[in-house]
Amino acid sequence: MELHEPELRDVPVTAVLAALADDVRLKIVRTLADGGEHVCGTIELGVAKATRSHHFKVLREAGLTRTRVAGTSRYVRLRREELDRLYPGLLDAVLTAPARS
Repeated sequence: MELHEPELRDVPVTAVLAALADDVRLKIVRTLADGGEHVCGTIELGVAKATRSHHFKVLREAGLTRTRVAGTSRYVRLRREELDRLYPGLLDAVLTAPARS
């Protein structure tokens, strides 16, 4: 299965910012910031499966994540190096901002 993963340079900065503007997606990005791959279903988000899938899709299509499909599992990682190169300081600012309750 091929998933749409755009080149980050082809994604408008407004799409990247919009993807980061949601609390659930921000929680996903903060979890992925450790640099490793995570199985989508193992990140506790407190939302329905369909909603979870939507949030991962938004992040992927905004160029923030890469997804590797292996059998029935999807492994997701943050495109940290690419994001830091194209938008220096953006992720650092997002990751160090206090989480909202």
